[in-house]
Amino acid sequence: MAKIIAISNQKGGVGKTTTAVNLAACLGASEKTTLLIDADPQGNATSGVAIDKSKIQFSTYDVLVEGVKAEQCVLTTPYANLHVLPAGISLAAAELEIADIPHRESLLKNAILPIKQYYDYIIIDCPPSLGLITANALTLADSFIVPIQCEYYALEGLSQLMSTVRRIKRQYNNSIELEGVLLTMYDGRLNLTQQVVQEVKKFFPGKVFKTVIPRGVRLSEAPSFGMPVIYYDKSCKGSAAYTELAKEIISKERN
Repeated sequence: MAKIIAISNQKGGVGKTTTAVNLAACLGASEKTTLLIDADPQGNATSGVAIDKSKIQFSTYDVLVEGVKAEQCVLTTPYANLHVLPAGISLAAAELEIADIPHRESLLKNAILPIKQYYDYIIIDCPPSLGLITANALTLADSFIVPIQCEYYALEGLSQLMSTVRRIKRQYNNSIELEGVLLTMYDGRLNLTQQVVQEVKKFFPGKVFKTVIPRGVRLSEAPSFGMPVIYYDKSCKGSAAYTELAKEIISKERN
């Protein structure tokens, strides 16, 4: 039965989609059957695994709004053991359209539960907001990862996210836990980076992943080719980092 992990931070530009795509691909490459759910209207996770958004028949929008079964929407990708539930710009309208539906926070959960048994991991790329789509992702998830960039204001707004998670835990999903905090855009040569690391460790004691994600040209280039970084350049630092992150997550399941 799948472990379901949401990748969430309402701040944009923190490496959320990069993490969702590359973690999912690395889990797949580790022989774990993995589903990547694109829950961001920008659909970058979808194009990041070589799916042409203009040719999608059904998407996350159809699951949430039209009640289409998830198994009808899931697509295979060119990458090992990796499937995707795609998204496109239509998802931007979903929040308004489901606002008055009873049990609206559980729509995604109800759709995914019938296919959960087919996967080892389900990774959800959340939108950069704390609206209904993120609430659906957190209601479904067993745990969540918070990517935090090693820059000024790294912790800004995180109290809102943690407050949202507490509300979800109280009302809809009492078993959700913080999987870990992931430091992204890491450059160990900078004093600022070290300051941010210390600040984040103080804010989330014992919950910061050992693996850090470095800045890297190859990591930035890979999405434009529709490729996770391990398939774009297996020898680069970004590939090594996300491979280590996947190992860290898999090893936690064994403990």
